[in-house]
Amino acid sequence: MKRIGLFIAVLFLTISSCKEKKEVDYKPASIGAINSLTLVIDNDLWKGKVGDKIRAHFAAPTLGLSWEEPLFTINQLPAKVFTGTIRQTRSLLYVQKDTLNIGHVKTDLYAKPQKVGVIKGRTDEEIIANIDAKADEIIKAFKSLEIAEAQKRFLRSLNKEKALENNLGITLNLPSVYKVGREEDNFVWIDRQIPKGNMNVIAYSMPADNFKNDATFVKDIIRMRDSIGQAFIPGSDEGSYMITEKAFAPYVFPAEIGGKKAVEVRGIWEMHGYPMAGPFLTYIINDKEKNRKIVIEGFVFAPSTAKRDYMFELEAILKTIKFLD
Repeated sequence: MKRIGLFIAVLFLTISSCKEKKEVDYKPASIGAINSLTLVIDNDLWKGKVGDKIRAHFAAPTLGLSWEEPLFTINQLPAKVFTGTIRQTRSLLYVQKDTLNIGHVKTDLYAKPQKVGVIKGRTDEEIIANIDAKADEIIKAFKSLEIAEAQKRFLRSLNKEKALENNLGITLNLPSVYKVGREEDNFVWIDRQIPKGNMNVIAYSMPADNFKNDATFVKDIIRMRDSIGQAFIPGSDEGSYMITEKAFAPYVFPAEIGGKKAVEVRGIWEMHGYPMAGPFLTYIINDKEKNRKIVIEGFVFAPSTAKRDYMFELEAILKTIKFLD
């Protein structure tokens, strides 16, 4: 009898565990275009000062582009129609006038993977204060999720060329539409064709002590980029080559990429002696193990075309970098 009782107890626990696991784990797959944001907010709030504050944060201009493009494409809808598959949107922002005064980020609330920013307040002023307090955290969560989604899509068909691995001892997850266009000692250029232009990834190394003085750091970055452009990235006319736009200094931020300390540089490139320009994103990575700095960069040429999503794809690619032993 004891054995039978033990068997029944184990069986009950197993069934209960399986049932609980199904209830906890099952969520539909999230949906949505890259860099799109579903905003759930009633129309009166969206049309007023609360909506203005949301736009100031979540539709702010993306840094380093040729002209202003918003961080996210916002699709607004009132709470009463927030039903069905709309709940499966990957990035959701829920703003509501309520008896609660809160702001936070929830994970996988209706689908997987998913981030839901929740902002509530008893008055317009409380909602606005919570937006100001939590917007940066929510934007960071949304952007990380979008990067991860883009990188997951790359895995469907990857470029198998070994130029980066053989030349620089690094790898990137590049979609198969990208092809190696130029390979020199210590320099690799990979690109893909897009409507009206091309998207580009370049990689090279520099000496570990290439940047010696913090006071001249930005100037040294520009000098480095311009020298690489002159050596390897010619323009259409003889004597023209890529440089950093002279009119505006690039944005420079501390970063970590591939498990190593780095700096992120965003700005505009142009052609010396020829009317061409576009945005670029550069990571300068401190590779202490090999006593060097690895530089990886993405840039786009696509005149009269929105470039936010192109640059976002390049950012997602660059952030897949791995260093080989």
